[in-house]
Amino acid sequence: MYRHACTPGPTILKGKCYVIDGDTISINSVPIRLAGIDAPELDHPYGNNAKWAMVAITKGQIITARIAPEMSYDRTVAICCLPDGRDIAAELVKQGLALDWPLFSKGLYKEYEPEGVRRKLWMTTKRQPPPANR
Repeated sequence: MYRHACTPGPTILKGKCYVIDGDTISINSVPIRLAGIDAPELDHPYGNNAKWAMVAITKGQIITARIAPEMSYDRTVAICCLPDGRDIAAELVKQGLALDWPLFSKGLYKEYEPEGVRRKLWMTTKRQPPPANR
C-alpha cells in the first residue's frame, strides 16, 4: 500500500482544491505540483482525461498536501492525499493517466503503472530524462 507517503510531515496545507491539470492543483490559491509523477499537458493526448480524472478523485474532498522542499516552475511540490489516506498521485498512475517520474519519486509509483502506459503517454515520456539504470 502507498499510504506511507501520506503520513504527516513538517509542513502541511489542507483544504479543498481547484484542479489545474493532471498533476497540478491549487489549495488556498497555492499552486501545487504533485510530487513524483508526470501527467500529460492539457494540449497533449490524454491531457484532458488526466485533468478530469483528477477532478473526479478530488471533488468535494479536503486534500492534505505534505510540502516537499523543492519547487517546480514556481509551484510548490507536495505529496497530496485524500481524507482516507490514499495518495492522489498513486491513484492517477493506477488509472494510466500519469507516469512515475523516478528522478523525483525514486520509483515510488512505478509498481502502479499499468502495462503499456509509457507507450500510451509517449509525449509525457519524452519530457522525462531516461533513468540512469535503464
